[in-house]
Amino acid sequence: LVDNLLLSHSDHLKNICHWVVFEAANKFGIIPSSIQTLYEARARHNLTHFSVPAINLRTLTYDSARAVFRAAEKISAGPFIFEIARSEIGYTEQRPLEYSSFVILAAIREGFRGPVFIQGDHFQVKAKNFLQDRDREVNQLKDIISEAIQAGFYNIDIDSSTLVDLSKSTIDEQQKLNYEICALFTKFIRELQPKGIEISVGGEIGEVGGKNSTPEELHAFMRGYISMMQGITGISKISIQTGTTHGGIILPDGSMEKAKIDFDTLKVLSQIARTEFGMAGAVQHGASTLPKDAFHHFPEYECAEIHLATQFQNIVYDCLPSSLK
Repeated sequence: LVDNLLLSHSDHLKNICHWVVFEAANKFGIIPSSIQTLYEARARHNLTHFSVPAINLRTLTYDSARAVFRAAEKISAGPFIFEIARSEIGYTEQRPLEYSSFVILAAIREGFRGPVFIQGDHFQVKAKNFLQDRDREVNQLKDIISEAIQAGFYNIDIDSSTLVDLSKSTIDEQQKLNYEICALFTKFIRELQPKGIEISVGGEIGEVGGKNSTPEELHAFMRGYISMMQGITGISKISIQTGTTHGGIILPDGSMEKAKIDFDTLKVLSQIARTEFGMAGAVQHGASTLPKDAFHHFPEYECAEIHLATQFQNIVYDCLPSSLK
């Protein structure tokens, strides 16, 4: 199945393989799922002692996912998420159905049973394209969202933080396009979600690599967003900026600069998100390049979800035969 899904030039054969994968998963009790109810419980019952890892697999997805399932079994891990970003779908040439099929096949192969959380990470509005042709950019992202939901992605992070305009005089004006477009896509997701499934949707107030997020920005975003949603179930978490960058910063000697995270910002915004807006808390992006001794802080500072990508990619590179390096 893996070989056919990856290497076959026949769409018909691939479609048969996808069908077999999902039918087999259902028989084994492996269910693509939304993490929405857990995140609602986190807010409702003040459960703050854990952070959910969200892992981007950019290459060797089947083999890497198998390793994740094995490691999770070894330590009796709680929930964890497999994800892929809009940009990664493009440059890794992994369409959503291929990605979810590999993850589910890995679960079958490793004897996993239970819910499997698959997420669209950074389903991002490209600001330049949006400003040039709003409808075209919106429709392109809608197409990806629709494709992902059909592939079992029941967790989707909308990233319209690229539309934040810091040149505006008030914070509400700065966040206006962000919350309007996030609400637009949230409503679209609610229209498409399968019966009986409440897809977990994430929003973002600060683009990773930019200035650190503030309580004022979170309040402005959520006030505007809630007014746009008109009672429809909204986002379950909020991504913020605390000092990290995607991929880290490479120093002249080839080593990785140690990122400095503002954990106090993470905690304050998580508490606001949870206590005032009923969300699981704040989400940390760009975390896989942090030093190992930083990770125990995330549950301590009430981080709801932590996104990990670059280091998993580097592990694959490190394991390549020397002849390929």
